[in-house]
This record gives sequence, C-alpha cells and structure tokens, in this order.
Amino acid sequence: MTTTVRTERVSFSAAGVELVGELRVPERLEPSPAVALTGPFTGPFTGVKEQVTGLYAERLARAGLITLAFDHRGFGESGGRRGHEDSAGKLADLRSAVSLLARRAEVDPGRIGLVGVCLGGGYAVRAAAADPRVKAVAGIAGAYNNPAWFAEQMGDDAYRTALAGFLDRYDEYLPAVAPGGGEAAMPGDEPYAYYGTSRSASPHWDNRVTWGSLHSLMTFDALGAAPLLAATPLLVVHGRVDAYCAPELAETLLQRSPGKKEMLWLDCREHIDLYDVEPHVTRAAEATADFLHRHL
Repeated sequence: MTTTVRTERVSFSAAGVELVGELRVPERLEPSPAVALTGPFTGPFTGVKEQVTGLYAERLARAGLITLAFDHRGFGESGGRRGHEDSAGKLADLRSAVSLLARRAEVDPGRIGLVGVCLGGGYAVRAAAADPRVKAVAGIAGAYNNPAWFAEQMGDDAYRTALAGFLDRYDEYLPAVAPGGGEAAMPGDEPYAYYGTSRSASPHWDNRVTWGSLHSLMTFDALGAAPLLAATPLLVVHGRVDAYCAPELAETLLQRSPGKKEMLWLDCREHIDLYDVEPHVTRAAEATADFLHRHL
C-alpha cells in the first residue's frame, strides 16, 4: 500500500460551470492510473467531496491510484444552481473530470476509470458507456435507476402521479434528510443517521434540495447503459441487504453488461454501511483498487 499521498485543490469547468475538487496523487515516478469519483444518493443530491467520495478517494490513493473527488454542480464549493439535481449536467461534470485527469502530467491518459457510490454508481455507468476514454468502471452500493422499473414497482398511475407532484413544486426546496420520519428527499432514519449527524460533518454541506431533483432521480436511466459496456470492464460491489439501492438492480446491471464484469456481495445490514462502516468499507475499497489495477 502507498503511504504518501499529496492532496491538491483543483478547479475546472464543465459546460461553463466552475467545479471544485481534491486531487490525490500518490508518490510515483511514472504516469499512473487515475479515477474520478461520484457520490451517493444524497451525494448527487447534497453530498460533498469531504464525505463518502473523499473517504474512498483517500483509500484508493493509498492503494496507488490518482483520485479526483469533486463537488458536482450545485453542491459544495462548486458553482451552478444550488441544491438542484441536473442529470445531464452531472454527466457533463464527469466528462470534464475525465478531461482534467487526462491533462495531468502525473496521469497516464490511457488508464482512466470512474468509481461511483450509491446514485453515483448509476452516473458512473452512464458516463462510462458514453466516454471511450473511460477504461473501467466500478459501482459501490450503486443505484442503477431505471424509470420502467420504478413504474413497475409503484404502478404506472402512482409513478406518473409522483412525477406530476414533483413538477408542480419543481423550484421549491425540501430537506435532503429529516429526523423522525419528516418530509425529506431521502426519507427515513438511515439517510438521517449519516447526513443528519456528525458522521458526515462538512462545512460545505447543505441540507436542502429542489423538488425538481426528485423528478430527475425518478426519470434517470442508468440501467439502460448496461449493454453499452462491452468494451468497459465493470465491477459491482453491493450489500446483500439494501433498502435504498435495490440489490435486484445491481444483479440486473451485471447480467445485462456484455463485457468483462465482476461482482462482490457484502453482508451489510444497511445501505450506509458502505459509506463509513468497517469492515465493509475496507473490503469495498480493496476490491475496487485490485479491480482497477488489473484493468487500467
């Protein structure tokens, strides 16, 4: 394991929006493989680079990979409309993150990958499917959303009613998480246990998101990108129990991906176990580092 890692604050532009990130560079003489990271449910919603993506970025950097954890548009220190989930914009952010890595002298531009946690897993898969510069992709506790699956689970009428409600209040804000079953974008005790407590403390985190963000969440299709990964090795790390990112969709993503693929099931009790709970984080990080070193 690499023990010396240099951390550098970086800024870059994506479709005219200024983004801020942290580049971690392990001490190596030759150009190295690199990955950009994108984060969890309340991670494209409100999560920032000092939280889950930062934790995995540090672990992967100490395993010898250059890593870029950054704030997506609208969140943390980056520019853009505050607290609004912009699916197309997030994909543009990831394209620009890959471009930044490819320009760095420390990076081998032919060995760049993506790592996504929770909803970031879905974004990483979609971005990798559309960007031949991405040579490998890994999802950890990934949300591989699919509108047709949502409609099937909810019923078509309930699904369309939910979308209509999100559109009616599109520009209004609600909390990302709330205690005691309160109204929130990510309701329930489990998201609050991470984002509503000191576990995720960051000066750049803001507990709010637009209602329109929920429309983006419910209409974003990550699963549809699976057949386009024939040339992109895929790693899926997922908890056997996950109330927020369906293991069923993780399995479906793996089945529909035609290229090289690997699966690691972990005996987690909760989705957020893969945010900061041991030994799950160590197992996920080590498996991801091993996969990336073999395929980048």
